[in-house]
Amino acid sequence: MAGAMLEGALAAAQELRGEEAGAARGGAGLARNLGIKIGSAIVTLFFVLVFNFFLFRVLPADPARNLARGTTLTATQMAAINKTYGLGLPLPAQFWNYLVQTFHGNLGISFEYHIGVSQVIGSALWPTILLVGTSTVLSTVIGVWIGIRGGWNRGSTFDKTSTAINNTLYAMPDFWLGMVLLIVFASKWFIFPEGGMHSFGGGGTGLAGINDLLWHLTLPCIVLTLVYLAEYSLVMRSSLIDELGSDYLLTARAKGLRDAMVRRRHAVPNALLPSITLIMLNLGFVISGAITTETVFSWPGLGLLSYNALNFPDYPVLEGAFLLFSAAVIAANLIADLLLTVLDPRVRQA
Repeated sequence: MAGAMLEGALAAAQELRGEEAGAARGGAGLARNLGIKIGSAIVTLFFVLVFNFFLFRVLPADPARNLARGTTLTATQMAAINKTYGLGLPLPAQFWNYLVQTFHGNLGISFEYHIGVSQVIGSALWPTILLVGTSTVLSTVIGVWIGIRGGWNRGSTFDKTSTAINNTLYAMPDFWLGMVLLIVFASKWFIFPEGGMHSFGGGGTGLAGINDLLWHLTLPCIVLTLVYLAEYSLVMRSSLIDELGSDYLLTARAKGLRDAMVRRRHAVPNALLPSITLIMLNLGFVISGAITTETVFSWPGLGLLSYNALNFPDYPVLEGAFLLFSAAVIAANLIADLLLTVLDPRVRQA
């Protein structure tokens, strides 16, 4: 009897040590995956910095003459422009200064506004965050809900109708949808303003100012919401349908769980993983300013700023905006990878 008890205790101790070793290996694997992903993001960002420099400093024939916009300048005036904007130094020196200044948050001086690029981009950042943030929340909540309901009730009237509408919206260019809404609701019915972020004169203060801001925000927000909720809905629907035949759902039903409980606790959490990745990646792309939507509605964000800088052309602003957009995409991609690594053990063990 004592020997059997001793053997049982030894077996339990060995099993415990095995579990601890497995947990340690799992933790080490998770840390290694996180380190690799963060390192890859840093390397990618450095590549973007290098590409960004050569794209806007080397490819243009002569940024100083482009700044003059066809005006005849003397050699002294050209030298002054080159000195002011740091264009007269040898290319390696320009690149080194660019790296140092970028890491200190100095993105140069705007050709058009004659102030720091960081200040120019900073003034356009809040309108873009407001527009993108509002539309992202709405499109995510509505799109995922439609996808869950349609995928769980595959073949129903709701599923067929929502899928048809989502396919139409997904194939529809956002700038075209924006122009249609602008023509109908602003030019014909005069329900919403034709563009801008505030009414002429500022739109008032307090509650009146907030109402005026929301009035101008409605149409561009509807455009981005409709375009992206269609994508989220289709992906969520497809992911949920793929999960419907899984063994763990059959096991959950066999245990007597209600259908709503099976959907909420088992099917939806697993089907959400592809949607999380898509939402995070799209957030990185949408934060680039939704250039076409902001241009159509004259929304004073990063998109409209980039469009105007391209027309000028204002190379320092384009350089800074491109860097910000790229960093947003890289950051969103990294966050999506980290979330999947934490949420999905299969990714952690890969």
